[in-house]
Amino acid sequence: MYIGHFAPALAASAATPDAPRLGTLFVAAQLVDLAFFAFVIMGVENMRVVPGIIAMNPMDLYHMPYTHSLLGATLWGLGFGLAVLAVTRNLTAGIWAAVVVASHWLLDLLVHRPDLTLDGGPQKLGLGLWDYPLLAIPLELALIGLGFWLFLRNSRGPVGPPLILVAVMLLFQAVNWFAPQPEEMSIALPLVALLSYAILVALARWVGTTRRHRRAAGLAMARYRR
Repeated sequence: MYIGHFAPALAASAATPDAPRLGTLFVAAQLVDLAFFAFVIMGVENMRVVPGIIAMNPMDLYHMPYTHSLLGATLWGLGFGLAVLAVTRNLTAGIWAAVVVASHWLLDLLVHRPDLTLDGGPQKLGLGLWDYPLLAIPLELALIGLGFWLFLRNSRGPVGPPLILVAVMLLFQAVNWFAPQPEEMSIALPLVALLSYAILVALARWVGTTRRHRRAAGLAMARYRR
């Protein structure tokens, strides 16, 4: 799953004005993958290209105990939540940040082949929807569509920036789905993934500066009228 991971970030932003800023939530949504691809570059975790291993991509994610175990994702979420709490002094913001990070593992569980673990042990989990594109593609589009609908419904501001963000997200997702797949592993794969996340986080940060949660905007308007 790629852009579908950002749906919890958009939903969290829509849920409360105390949620972290959208750019921070986008980091939270992909923190597990950001760490994974950084670890791949450093040789701490490993992946390889095996054409045909699964219908929608050729990635064999055979060693990722620190990022894609349930325990690992939970610890990443706890750490990120505490960091957000320390910066914002807002417990609600910290909780939402942690929840969004942890959601990554649960969403991956739906689409990955059995390569996820509970605690880094030998038992591998994954429902494997990536082997069924007619299920996986609508699911990802539905998740991100629902997330954007909630975000737009519960925030105020110009609609242009969110539309630019969703257009870039759909473009990146289309490349992920339909571009020629790599036939061998190279450092370019994690680097391109990290670059794509950086672009989306930057766009989300920009969008977050242009829109305010509906409740926060309403309170500000009421104070202005007084």
